[in-house]
Amino acid sequence: MHREQTHHPYQPPEIERQAQAFWRQHDSFRAHPHPQREKFYCLSMFPYPSGQLHMGHVRNYTIGDAISRYQRMLGKNVLQPMGWDAFGLPAENAAIAHGESPADWTYANIKTMRQQLQRLGFAYDWSREITTCQSDYYRWEQWFFIQLFNQGLIYRKNAWVNWDPVDQTVLANEQVIDGKGWRSGAPVERRKVPQWFLKTTHYAEELCSDIDKLHGWPPQVIKMQKAWIGRSTGVDIQFQLSGQERCLTVFTTRPDTLMGVTYLALSPEHPFIVELCDTHQQLKNFVEAYKKHPTMEAAMAQQEKLGLDTGQYCIHPLSHQPVPVWCANFVVMEYGSGAVMSVPAHDQRDWLFARRYELPLQPVVYPQHGDDHDFQQAAYTQAGVLRNAGPYSGMSSRAGGEAIARALETNGAGQRVTHYRLRDWSISRQRYWGCPIPMMRQHGHDLPMAEADLPRVLAADMQAWKKDKQAQAAQRSDDHNQPRGRHETVHFETDTLDTFFESSWYYARFAGACNKAMLSKEVDYWLPVDQYIGGIEHAVLHLLYARLFHKIMRDLGLLKGDEPFMRLLAQGMVLKDGHKMSKSRHNTVNPDDLIKRYGADTIRLFVLFAAPPEQCLEWSDGGVEGAFRFLKRLWKTVFDFCRQQQSKPHHSTDQAQCRALHHEIHTTIAKVSDDLGRRYTFNTAIAAIMKLMNSIGRFRDDSQAGRDVLRQGLSAVVLMLSPMAPHISHALWFALGHQRAVIDCQWPVADAQALHADSCEIVVQVNGKLRGRLSMPSGSTQPAIKEAVLADQRLASFIRPHTIRKLILVPDRLINFVLD
Repeated sequence: MHREQTHHPYQPPEIERQAQAFWRQHDSFRAHPHPQREKFYCLSMFPYPSGQLHMGHVRNYTIGDAISRYQRMLGKNVLQPMGWDAFGLPAENAAIAHGESPADWTYANIKTMRQQLQRLGFAYDWSREITTCQSDYYRWEQWFFIQLFNQGLIYRKNAWVNWDPVDQTVLANEQVIDGKGWRSGAPVERRKVPQWFLKTTHYAEELCSDIDKLHGWPPQVIKMQKAWIGRSTGVDIQFQLSGQERCLTVFTTRPDTLMGVTYLALSPEHPFIVELCDTHQQLKNFVEAYKKHPTMEAAMAQQEKLGLDTGQYCIHPLSHQPVPVWCANFVVMEYGSGAVMSVPAHDQRDWLFARRYELPLQPVVYPQHGDDHDFQQAAYTQAGVLRNAGPYSGMSSRAGGEAIARALETNGAGQRVTHYRLRDWSISRQRYWGCPIPMMRQHGHDLPMAEADLPRVLAADMQAWKKDKQAQAAQRSDDHNQPRGRHETVHFETDTLDTFFESSWYYARFAGACNKAMLSKEVDYWLPVDQYIGGIEHAVLHLLYARLFHKIMRDLGLLKGDEPFMRLLAQGMVLKDGHKMSKSRHNTVNPDDLIKRYGADTIRLFVLFAAPPEQCLEWSDGGVEGAFRFLKRLWKTVFDFCRQQQSKPHHSTDQAQCRALHHEIHTTIAKVSDDLGRRYTFNTAIAAIMKLMNSIGRFRDDSQAGRDVLRQGLSAVVLMLSPMAPHISHALWFALGHQRAVIDCQWPVADAQALHADSCEIVVQVNGKLRGRLSMPSGSTQPAIKEAVLADQRLASFIRPHTIRKLILVPDRLINFVLD
């Protein structure tokens, strides 16, 4: 860019067009492995192509871009890719509503959103763009599925599932919020259908233990991951059924309460209950009613606790007393063994159930100190001391629990074990717009496709897919009645994969895309992701599945390392008038309108300045205007300085003023470096740059030395601002006379000597009103500053002939003359 081309008022559209053209021409953001250079892989969670970017997208991607550009200026080899999470129910439903195909709808939206991202000037390597609904991506997902199937990590079974009656598909437990579908909001029903499962439980222990390696993750996300995996240690206890050889197995984390068991509660789906239904009509009716309700934990926690006495008994493994067996709707078959030992004196849920059905309480744990607990008012759920517990009375909960566990193991009635809340992941969905599952079914047998036949491409339209699905259903129902021969009918699986399957490995494909394999060896250079950025709403599902896939891919030899994301930033939402921006609230802000009016740099600067990234950002039209005014002032200041260079400098130099500005330049560099590199507090970094600009605006030394320090200050401002407002920085860097583009420049380094200032600027107030500033040696005393102020004719005119009643000094910063 030639300097004479930029002598005009700040005009963002032209400035941003020129900067982006320069980056395209020089392929500035193309990433290649360089083994001798330190790499930095920065990744923001890729978007679902809904049609338009919203301000949440803009904030997320601006944060990632600022981090990427800063790390590039530190000399690192930076990879920052972008792509599209393109399959899924929203696209299918929206396309149906608009009379379009999901493919046409999706690709049109991608085109629009790609243009929006490019207008914002994000430093993406577009050569690595991923679109998950394209067969060059999902063919390797199908290949991966087959590898997992062959290793026994994927299996098929009939299972009770969460059925969304609006979206007409199965939902994972994690996709059910308060008993409703996470997207449709419809009450979820319970159905039994053939489903494909991924053995998430095979990696449960590693998923749990490796959380301790994630030092760069927010504590609240770590807590959520641990809670979902739900690792617990306890005892599996055998309760023998009365008059039978078989036993009912229950798991408990509180063996110290075993002597307080008064009944067993079984899930309506427990095999023993199912068997009893053949001869117990009342029980059968209870079970049928149960099937009409969802069984997610969240929904069950809120529903009324109901049960039925089966009339059966089991034998307590230590006291040998009979214990009644109940069927209860709060026990889930998918968690544990589908049976729990109920201790109403020490579990509030059991206490409520016992009170409802007038079942006995048997307290065995009492507070260690203080008054006894009133068990008629509530269960006592804390640890304590055992009483009425036979040979274990007088022991603490911990010692008693250990003794009881040993006794159970000795008697062959129990075993200490570790259990997990985590369950295998139901990965198949009964909708069209998704990755086809690469399996065939032939007379009841599931067969993987040949790898040479991949990809299995999705049917051209939904009607063709529906016909295939109907044919498959008919074939499955007739599996065992058809004669077997050489020309047996084969039907492809028509279920499609949960879209979390696509988003669980895209980070690796970005790093090592390849036509001949799922991943190339390039992934070993780029992985793990150094900085991952996305919303807190993905703290459980997406992150857990991505961690799982990483470990599986590692075990298949596709990549190295145990974890995919070393550092995680969960940015807050964008609010307007205290509410999340959403179309339903009609409070959204269109990024395109803002870019046309203010330019991309203003929008970027505002979203970084308005709040720290992990906090919610309250939208402010005034804040956007403020960011725009700052950039206009910066533009004017630089070109005023450039015009000043055309005249001869003054001979006299104010050395104290020059030293003060030099000191502030380097203290600002030190602070902004820390804010961007360690703390990610872009708001405080921008505030520091603005403060430096204020000092530059007050600087009044037109000597050559003054001009030199002013150029140094303006150059530092442009360099530090370039990760956040890259377009204006690109133009101003050339305007200041630099030959190399700012995108290729190194981050400024603070001069250690300059950080120790010999002088400082003192703000002079009279009765609290600003009257001027004075350069003084650092550490100047109150009498010395007073003398200097009175020696300055202009400042002294505000004080004389009044009497100085009091002086207020803030060392190295401010002096206030309080006058009568």
